[in-house]
Amino acid sequence: MNSVIEVQDVVTRFGERVVHNGVSLHIEPNEIYGILGESGAGKSVLMREMIMLQKPDSGSVRVLGQELGNISYHEAQMLRGEWGVLFQFGALYSSMTIAENIEVQLKEYTKLSKKMRDMLVRSKIALVGLDAHVGALYPSELSGGMIKRAALARALAMEPCLLFLDEPTSGLDPVGARNFDKLIVELRDMLGITVVMITHDLDSIAGIVDRMAVLADKHVVAEGTLEEVLRSKHPFVEAFFKNEYTKDKFAGIIPKGEADVQQG
Repeated sequence: MNSVIEVQDVVTRFGERVVHNGVSLHIEPNEIYGILGESGAGKSVLMREMIMLQKPDSGSVRVLGQELGNISYHEAQMLRGEWGVLFQFGALYSSMTIAENIEVQLKEYTKLSKKMRDMLVRSKIALVGLDAHVGALYPSELSGGMIKRAALARALAMEPCLLFLDEPTSGLDPVGARNFDKLIVELRDMLGITVVMITHDLDSIAGIVDRMAVLADKHVVAEGTLEEVLRSKHPFVEAFFKNEYTKDKFAGIIPKGEADVQQG
């Protein structure tokens, strides 16, 4: 089966600053794919390029078989309906109720009746584990965890086959973060979607991510399953996965002897 997303030799510059210098990766159907990396490695920039909010200076980004570099306006509009995005802080419209937030894309991209839109909104609210009455509330009336779930319901409004998540568990307490991870897996399995997530959450990486790419030094320094990534000797991979704070988290995965932190 063809990859859902293929990134080949992407170069991204901001003025004289080079963020990506030959980034390549591929994402397969129905997997939960993590994008990891050091600060300033261009993780969010790469995701923005995948969802057509930004163009790379060179290289190729192909999503669901469409090459984004030469896509027409009509094709781009159609493709946007195939994915949903959960931004890091939810990005809900503060002046709209949760139900109105979820309904936005349905009003813009479909010709569904108001009755049908309302029914779909209620179903999405239930799908992410929120009570029905939440639809009448405003974002300011919700907790951080509820905002994440409401924003996820909006991302799922168009029944996408591809879901992008930017730091989905950031700002959540440990219990809330693990519950959100569980929800992501349940939705992937139930809906058959592919999930792409930027994350630094060690529990997410160890618990729900199928494969990942690690960005450092302006390119992908490791890609694959957790076991495959842990074989990398790149300094960032070593520092991220094999330090005194994380070695217990990945005990049994890191090859014997590599988890020991040398004291200097």
